[in-house]
Amino acid sequence: MDMMTHLTGWEFAALACAALLVGFSKTAVSGANTVSLAIFAAVLPARASTGVLLPVLIAGDVLAVLTYRRHAHWPTLWRLFPAVGAGVVVGTLFLLWADDGAVRISIGVILLVMSGVTVWRRRTAETGEPAEDTGSRAGRLKARSYGVLGGFTTMVANAGGPVMSMYLLSAGFRKLGFLGTSAFFFLIVNVSKLPFSVGLGLVDGDSLLLDAALVLFVVPGALLGKWAVHRIDQKLFERLVIAATVLGGLQLLLR
Repeated sequence: MDMMTHLTGWEFAALACAALLVGFSKTAVSGANTVSLAIFAAVLPARASTGVLLPVLIAGDVLAVLTYRRHAHWPTLWRLFPAVGAGVVVGTLFLLWADDGAVRISIGVILLVMSGVTVWRRRTAETGEPAEDTGSRAGRLKARSYGVLGGFTTMVANAGGPVMSMYLLSAGFRKLGFLGTSAFFFLIVNVSKLPFSVGLGLVDGDSLLLDAALVLFVVPGALLGKWAVHRIDQKLFERLVIAATVLGGLQLLLR
């Protein structure tokens, strides 16, 4: 099915806004693209939405890496990647089994769970709990746990952002280190997911044609995020993101 010709003007506008938000989230508020996920899954079939969204996310990742490349912490990245790879494999096996309804319900549940994770992460940050030593045994175990969960959620629903956000903040990352490390993390992970998504039929010529149009909206979103990162009221924005994500998750479950 040709997605471009079957979309109404309002549906394309919604996807364009979601693509703009992807760019904004990559350079300003990591994890905010869960709203984009909900929009894509509402406009497109659930399985197809994950394939269309992936190249849009990669475009945002490239822009984020270009912006914050000097602030990445590579020891943290190398610690996470093996567990993330295992999670991606588990997510791929799930997608081989799941039909569109199961994927839609899974995305809805993941959105709601990630919303709860984000609320918990914000409250933990506000209490000023000390950061855990990522090199300790407990720190390595935590990295593996978050890595597997992040790999699974990013493969099934492109929703690994809140999981990784919570891990990086709990590890004591400041804003620029957080953005630089997460930028490289998601670029590498999302590019590694491409062969799996192509093999599952989620990314094909039809989806890439739609992506070519949507990527144009990622760039202004990233520029807006770069401008706003030092000016944005973070707490208010996160509350709006959480509310929109919960509504999106409920919409998918009740659809």
